[in-house]
Amino acid sequence: MSTPHASESSGWGPAQAGRAQPVQTVALPVRGMTCASCVGHVERELRDTPGVLDVAVNLATERATVKFDPAVADVVKLAAAVVEAGYEPGPPIEDAAKAAEPRAEDVERVADERADLTRKTTVALIVAAASMVLSMPLMGSGAHASGDPLMKLLHPVDRVLSRAMPFVWSADPSLLRWVLLGLTVPVVGWAGARYYVRAWASVKRRVADMSTLVALGTGSALVYSVASTVAPSAVRSMGLPLDVYYEAISGILGLLLLGSLLEARAKGKTREAIAKLLALRPDTARVLRGDREIEVPIDEVRVGDAVRVRPGEKIPVDGDVIEGESAVDESMLTGEPLPVAKKLGDKVVGATVNGAGALTVFATRVGSDTTLARIVRLVEAAQGSKAPIQRLADRISAVFVPIVLGIATLAAIIWAVAAAPGEGFSRALLAFVTVLIIACPCAMGLATPTAIMVGTGAGASHGVLIKGGEALETAHRIATLVLDKTGTITEGKPTVTDVVPLDTKSDAEVLKLAASVEARSEHPLAQSIVRAASSREGRTIELAAVVDFKTETGVGVTGTVEGKRVRVGRVPEQGRAAKAATALAARARTPVLVTVDDVEVAVLGIADPIRATSKEAIAALRARGIRVVMLTGDRRDVADVVAREVSVDEVHAGVLPEDKANIVAQLVEKKAGVVAMVGDGINDAPALARADVGIAMGGGTDIAIEAADVTLMRSDLRSVVDAIDLSRATMRTIRQNLFWAFAYNVVGIPIAAGALWPAFHVQLSPIFASAAMALSSVTVVTNSLRLRARFVR
Repeated sequence: MSTPHASESSGWGPAQAGRAQPVQTVALPVRGMTCASCVGHVERELRDTPGVLDVAVNLATERATVKFDPAVADVVKLAAAVVEAGYEPGPPIEDAAKAAEPRAEDVERVADERADLTRKTTVALIVAAASMVLSMPLMGSGAHASGDPLMKLLHPVDRVLSRAMPFVWSADPSLLRWVLLGLTVPVVGWAGARYYVRAWASVKRRVADMSTLVALGTGSALVYSVASTVAPSAVRSMGLPLDVYYEAISGILGLLLLGSLLEARAKGKTREAIAKLLALRPDTARVLRGDREIEVPIDEVRVGDAVRVRPGEKIPVDGDVIEGESAVDESMLTGEPLPVAKKLGDKVVGATVNGAGALTVFATRVGSDTTLARIVRLVEAAQGSKAPIQRLADRISAVFVPIVLGIATLAAIIWAVAAAPGEGFSRALLAFVTVLIIACPCAMGLATPTAIMVGTGAGASHGVLIKGGEALETAHRIATLVLDKTGTITEGKPTVTDVVPLDTKSDAEVLKLAASVEARSEHPLAQSIVRAASSREGRTIELAAVVDFKTETGVGVTGTVEGKRVRVGRVPEQGRAAKAATALAARARTPVLVTVDDVEVAVLGIADPIRATSKEAIAALRARGIRVVMLTGDRRDVADVVAREVSVDEVHAGVLPEDKANIVAQLVEKKAGVVAMVGDGINDAPALARADVGIAMGGGTDIAIEAADVTLMRSDLRSVVDAIDLSRATMRTIRQNLFWAFAYNVVGIPIAAGALWPAFHVQLSPIFASAAMALSSVTVVTNSLRLRARFVR
């Protein structure tokens, strides 16, 4: 189960002393992370902080989710740990629903950062292009040009430009070197300074990350180029060529900045699901205060307020309709496009859109307790979580940079020894720089979290809420799906169709006694009896007061009504009531026995129609290779009728709530693959918790939803198919991303080291390497974004 981001703490200060404090969870923004190695550094520093129990750092969301003991740690210490790791902490997030909403200063900061990055990218790329032209006269021969595919591509350009700009090709080479140095200084000192600043911070912490590779690679090329420019005689005296790599340095930094810019824009799109959800919330509400209707900010609405909603307006809070009738567009919640009729007593959800009628709503949930806020928290928690598949990437990232440094050094040594006379140093430097530049831990760090962010966001927009990366990963392997019948396969809105008398009491009297007791129960069958009493033969039966009300789980309810002990529940297996029950069950009616002072007075027949989409959904599940099992507390004969209609593989009838959990446990223990349970009632909560994946129907109770790993906002089994398809598509995307990230490095690093030279006499240019590095991260993020288009039912 995922823990919400919201913390009980209020601010940056330590927890209050002198009383026991629960474990708290806080989300801490972390700025400045660029790769998977950065994630590892932050996680290690936070994990080493006393009192911290668990840490998950997400590169895509730039956020650390930390569980800690407030008696030992506080957010000040957590922020200090982030600073110690070399990164900048943001204000802690204590209410995901509000924290996810962009603040004005944050929006302005992000816009300023994006504009600054755009300026620096533009300058670096312009300088790189100019440097490339000015460097061409210096590249006529030697290791700098030989075997470089980029130089071969530029040969025709070289011929054209030499005719168009003969003054450049006839210029003194030493002058060209000084001009190139002058152009490169602002790129290194301003546009690309971020890499050197971060690298220096890493050196001080005795760690290495992507910035270390970039700074070391371009820095080595810069030092040699400056030496060839400033002290050419000294370089020649050592037997080294006067090669300069200014165009490579500017090109590398320009392409890396371009990659960062494209990546930032793509990552911004992965957060659109949260932004769209938050945009649904209205800013104000019209509240009745006394005899006046006043408009107040949404945060000032309180539970118990009467809220007026005009036609076409968004409903500001969750509540019950106390006046008016209308049709409400709930597509933001369920994904269903058809409006839902609402009348007196019906529940409405905040952020849904009212239709043509005016409504007055009694507020039952406001602020961070609304359905919208809870959805935002679930999505935020899921997007900040890690899937188990990411562990491999984390382990590799922990040693990736040191290994790359070792490979680069080894390649340089081999080239220095094995290259042709006079080319050893140039070849060695070229291989060293190219290996450092092409290596990319960024793609590994983004492979899993970007897919999870997009996948969970796409699910939320279709009414499928997945609580975390682990649930998302497990769901794609579901082999057995256990369905509760009532409210899942059936409508969950049963109706009393028959009253079979067993003594002299009238139907009205039986319904009055039964409904008076059942009015205290949340069970769908109980509510059907109450509804029958309120509309029997066109008149309402007035209910009586109940004392000594008791619920016997899976058996029924009892209570004292007008001095009589009334029980409503299961029918015994023998006797007159049993015969009546058998006849009702043959017609797919659920029999319910009513006794008064231990005397059987009537058997009620209750019909719960099968949902129109259940048969289609179960067929789709079976087509995906999933075994479908139906559980019900109903009688075997009633269960068999339903099972035949929807074609499930296995039926368990007469099941008590504790038996549901036991049956799920048996399926898990029998290794029936990953076992998922779908339910919607209080009595489903133990089974939901026991299953490998618990799936709660959104029309169900809070307890069932809390116990589940996946929540379906639509009471439609096709949503289960959607959830499984989403999980499979997301996991497929994660595998593609990880394959690309690993394959890119496994193939790219040896080529950069010169593996193609013996067979093809080709050695990769550092500019090509930087372009490939930038492309790798953008490719991973873009591939994840494809989930948004693919997951449309």
